Amino acid sequence: MASSYCHSFPPSYHLFPTDFSLRMKIPKIAYRQKRQFDSSQKPLKVIGFYGLKTPPYKLDGLEPYMSKRTLDMHWGGHHRDFLEGLNRQLEKDEILYGNTLDELVKVTYNNGNPLPEFNNAAEVWNHDFFWESMQPGGGDMPKLGVLQQIEKDFGSFTNFKEKFTEAALTLFGSGWVWLVLKREERRLAVIKTSNSICPLVWDDIPIINLDLWEHAYYLDYKNDRGKYVNVFMNHLVSWNAAMERMARAEAFVNLGEPKIPIA
Repeated sequence: MASSYCHSFPPSYHLFPTDFSLRMKIPKIAYRQKRQFDSSQKPLKVIGFYGLKTPPYKLDGLEPYMSKRTLDMHWGGHHRDFLEGLNRQLEKDEILYGNTLDELVKVTYNNGNPLPEFNNAAEVWNHDFFWESMQPGGGDMPKLGVLQQIEKDFGSFTNFKEKFTEAALTLFGSGWVWLVLKREERRLAVIKTSNSICPLVWDDIPIINLDLWEHAYYLDYKNDRGKYVNVFMNHLVSWNAAMERMARAEAFVNLGEPKIPIA
């Protein structure tokens, strides 16, 4: 008797038949369903895959600081490649089906012994977070509680910017720089990670991140990483996103004063 397997994922993901001809959104369901067909029915095999998440702005929305040409190549090319590579790996491994992307990153990191799927899973997560760490008209300074928390943990916003910039410029090779909330220490910190590593694997709570793979800035700034970092801090970083993420983080970490307002 033929059978098919239907794997369900959160709303940001899609179901793709094996011929990739059909896409449809479905709600998050943590279990797998098996449907039986009698011998007169044509077998149907449906496999759950992660879908490419679009940035929260038009691809030319960050110009002139990040060009549409860069977004077309970076999001539409490199990010898509990581996603498609992950989906090809998952097609061969049913054990990993049913995880959210956050869970998949942690599981495939495997306590520091990454599974083959880790690099693709982490790069998809990192890129999704990166696009949402920017906004048209971004930069300037954070406001209210986010600014107060930065001043509390770094001494001043100027000190934070210097520390973030230094981390970005001293990262050897490719990777990422992050502002994270340390759960145990209950403070903000700037960290840098190499290649695909994501702070989720250390139980940190990411607040903002900056992609420091060369493909993130070469078309716009050639090999001038310093100019790219300065443009990000002054014109692109979304402190609105940071405020929302800090507000959610307070559900898990008691920061005491100052309170982080939602709006």
